[in-house]
Amino acid sequence: MEIVVKGRNTEITDRFRTHVEDKLTKIEQFAPRAQRVEVELTHERNPRQADQAEKIEITVRDKGPVIRAEAKASDFYGALDVAAGKLLERLRRTRDRRKDHHRYATPAPVEAPVLTTREADEDQPPERPVPPTEPGQSVEAQLGDSPVVVRQKLHEARPMTVDQALYEMELVGHPFFLFIDDETGQPCVVYHRHGWTYGVIRLDTVVAGTEATNHVTEPIAAGANR
Repeated sequence: MEIVVKGRNTEITDRFRTHVEDKLTKIEQFAPRAQRVEVELTHERNPRQADQAEKIEITVRDKGPVIRAEAKASDFYGALDVAAGKLLERLRRTRDRRKDHHRYATPAPVEAPVLTTREADEDQPPERPVPPTEPGQSVEAQLGDSPVVVRQKLHEARPMTVDQALYEMELVGHPFFLFIDDETGQPCVVYHRHGWTYGVIRLDTVVAGTEATNHVTEPIAAGANR
């Protein structure tokens, strides 16, 4: 299992890299098929956020869905402890789910990895961010002279049920999850509402190339903006 540690706005010492590797050795107990673990450290330069200035995101690349956890603290050691605890709990739930022989025998990876190269096309005007063209790629661009920064990510998507989408949303720790309904072929998003209740938003169209039960497949004229 490969462990990759990267930093944004911060330097990583060899001592901390070793600490990360020691801390994440338990991953193989819950995910023996894990091929790569990506750890991203981010330093927040705003002095008003000193108590949460250090952020860590851990992403596990397995043969199933991507599993991720993140945490913030005043130092990277504290953030790593919290993030690793969240990650191991999600990995344990995934292992238990597989043991229960759930009907999703081979979940398809949908969520794109977090650690990517952000590139903007220099030939395009800054007020029009260039969309990413490869799955897993993310692009950040500033809108003209404004402080607004737009980040775009391209995800691989395969049809799945609402239940599977909820399951994968919990694995990555997001409040929402985009997917294609395998029964209708519609682009959908599941999201947290209150407590243990969830919501589903559907677009009134069908993704080209999907086999919908009660719809006729038509090409999509334009993508929807979130």
